[in-house]
Amino acid sequence: MFNFFKKKNKGLEVDAAVDGELIPITEVKDDVFSTKMLGDGYAIKPTIGEIHSPVEGDVSTLFPTKHAIGIKTKEGLEILVHLGIDTVELNGSPFEMKIQKGDHVTAGQLLGTMNLEQVIDSGRDDSVIVVYTNMDLIDSITPIRKGSISFGDKVQVITFRKN
Repeated sequence: MFNFFKKKNKGLEVDAAVDGELIPITEVKDDVFSTKMLGDGYAIKPTIGEIHSPVEGDVSTLFPTKHAIGIKTKEGLEILVHLGIDTVELNGSPFEMKIQKGDHVTAGQLLGTMNLEQVIDSGRDDSVIVVYTNMDLIDSITPIRKGSISFGDKVQVITFRKN
């Protein structure tokens, strides 16, 4: 007997948010991220400042300082795209956003730009960190492969817990 209505959990593909060097979140130079206090994910040391959405979803948060963007997928996964470390202190000056809270974004869509030179000149790390903040929904995450990556390349696949 065939069950044509059974859906297979293929998972959610998460793409690179920026061109650069992909690194494990555990190597980020900030304990909040490297200890996975906020959740699991990945980081990219960017080579250009164009930041793209790693998934399709709705912009749930856009910090006034423009250093972080929250995206919620249709599966309910909440993703934080964090631009640099301690960049909140720059009060938004190196960032220009192309989206606003409530916007629907597609994977690969330009979210905004980060002036890498300005971030580095301020003495801060310009790493772009993508964090899955509601880990209770996640069953498994594929490991990343360190190395050069381009925005839109698949970084990880997330499978969700069955209800």
